[in-house]
Amino acid sequence: MTTSTALLLADLTGVAVFAASGASAAVAKRLDLFGVVFVGFVAALGGGILRDLVIDEVPPLAFADWRYAATVALTAAATFWLHPRLARLRTTVLVLDAAGLGLFTVTGTLKALDAGVPAVGACLLGMLTAIGGGLGRDLLTGEIPVVLRREIYAVAALAGAVAVALLDAFGRADAAGLTAAAVFVFALRLVSLRRRWSAPVATLRPPRTGARGPGS
Repeated sequence: MTTSTALLLADLTGVAVFAASGASAAVAKRLDLFGVVFVGFVAALGGGILRDLVIDEVPPLAFADWRYAATVALTAAATFWLHPRLARLRTTVLVLDAAGLGLFTVTGTLKALDAGVPAVGACLLGMLTAIGGGLGRDLLTGEIPVVLRREIYAVAALAGAVAVALLDAFGRADAAGLTAAAVFVFALRLVSLRRRWSAPVATLRPPRTGARGPGS
């Protein structure tokens, strides 16, 4: 199997995983079939479209290659019809989302590096590829985007993107190394959820009551 074929399979796997994640979130909000497929499309391909526009690859791969849209449609429709069999829908969404986060971080960072983007920029694009679809999914389903909460989400993607850039710099960006990077992001996301790790947030102090004004 060539590197390009492996990357295509990894990308389509990530598309299917994020499509299922988006479709599951839409099903939980009781959207109709079209709404479920649309949310699945945004969740699966939104980050990749953003990445391709930034690296000036037009039309974006999501529109240029029919396999991406077909993968989304089939996965989202299957999720819609099979959702009664999915127990603990919220847990399913979180696990699928973590898997998609890992896969898209790897493929997004690699594509940016292959386009000649310097390592720092490639890491940022890898992170944006991974979180962009989830951001759109949450906005469409009326949720506060995960990336804006205290949870370890974008940080996990950025850490995985840095790992991919380092593997590439040392010539170790082979299938085993990239798989390990994706698993690292997936595990970090799930462990952070399990252990309730979070990024720091500002502490808001309540206003003083009974404070005297000037001249009193």
